[in-house]
Amino acid sequence: MLEEVERWLARRSWSATDRPLDQLLAAKRGAGTTVSVVLPALDEEATVGAIVATIRRELMSDAVPLVDELVVVDSGSTDRTAEVAAAAGARVVHRDEILPRLPALPGKGEVLWRALLVTTGDVVCFVDADLKDFSADFVSGIVGPLLTDPDVHFVKAMYDRPLGEAPGQGGRVTELVARPLLNLHWPRLAGFVQPLGGEYAARRELLERLPFPVGYGVELGLLVDALHTVGLDALAQVDVGVRRHRHQDGRALGRMAAAIYRTAQLRLARGHLVRPVLTQFERTEEGFVPRTYAVDTEERPPMAEIPEYAQRHAA
Repeated sequence: MLEEVERWLARRSWSATDRPLDQLLAAKRGAGTTVSVVLPALDEEATVGAIVATIRRELMSDAVPLVDELVVVDSGSTDRTAEVAAAAGARVVHRDEILPRLPALPGKGEVLWRALLVTTGDVVCFVDADLKDFSADFVSGIVGPLLTDPDVHFVKAMYDRPLGEAPGQGGRVTELVARPLLNLHWPRLAGFVQPLGGEYAARRELLERLPFPVGYGVELGLLVDALHTVGLDALAQVDVGVRRHRHQDGRALGRMAAAIYRTAQLRLARGHLVRPVLTQFERTEEGFVPRTYAVDTEERPPMAEIPEYAQRHAA
């Protein structure tokens, strides 16, 4: 590990317990900073309600007004995700209602990018909607450094990721794809424990300057681009405990890995894959059948370049 990264780990890695809520509230009041929390959601009725209710109860009360805005962006759920989220106290916005002149592309990154247009917070915190046993530390922990340290611009959550009952075995795409890519090509980012984690917070002024890969590559893309935009010392990570969530099957992980590799390749060469598709195999009664999927090849430009966003800020 680079000596620079070792120093960064000592300087920019914390625990959620390092900043008590009263300290965060005092810093928030003193600076007048506003905080938005965004949950991208697709068919998450089983978990989204509990997450929203926890944030509302523990971080949006009169006694603890840490979060100013809680938005669930539904990307086309066929279950009761939107209804459950609204009943729990979130403002629910459908992805297709945001920037309707631009047809939406499928993918998580697309939802996160569009969320910038329907939120107002100076700090934007993203939280996946499939978390189980959710703790408010996932939010307060990662917004904490942004409220208390003006030199920090981007904060990732870090945590243990069990696979079933096996501790530390989650994050398979991280260990097999993302971590090798980062260590080989962006060694200054080798200190991030969960580079692909879906829980992170950043200053709006940074997010609006970054391109957003529309699919699964969004976390790696934002992390790499944030490094080049604001530098390693402006990035940080906070330990929030344990993350339990719904796990993907092997084929879905393969598609995720391909999108992440493509995102890295684009940033290394600013070129294009010759054939941006991935073929996988599924056993059927007739034998192994190939299934071919397109690899995400689209990225949205920095939000600051979108006229509707500029008009909203000028108003």
